[in-house]
Amino acid sequence: MPRRPHYHVYVVQLDDRVWNVARFRKANPDYQLGKPFVYVGMTGLDPDVRFDKHKAGIQSNRYVQEWGLHLLPDLYERFNPMPYAAAREMEVELGIQLRRAGYGVWQG
Repeated sequence: MPRRPHYHVYVVQLDDRVWNVARFRKANPDYQLGKPFVYVGMTGLDPDVRFDKHKAGIQSNRYVQEWGLHLLPDLYERFNPMPYAAAREMEVELGIQLRRAGYGVWQG
């Protein structure tokens, strides 16, 4: 019996201070002033659990560990859950969509 889809994309709002990181600024040349800074990731865990692991430094992304504030479920809940391949694609697509909308984005 095939496993039920259990992968998730998720979006974390980052503190505005992340804009002081040159590498983040360089990755977001079209950032629109006033839009949020976010991290977009994918996981086989519940997004809340994954966020807690980031903050605890467990398989963490530096931007989320240092500047992660909270999840933004309105930006991702409608997509979840999904199969692994779909989640990998959606992580990239969601990041592209948010960048087009002027967000400052970092991806996992």
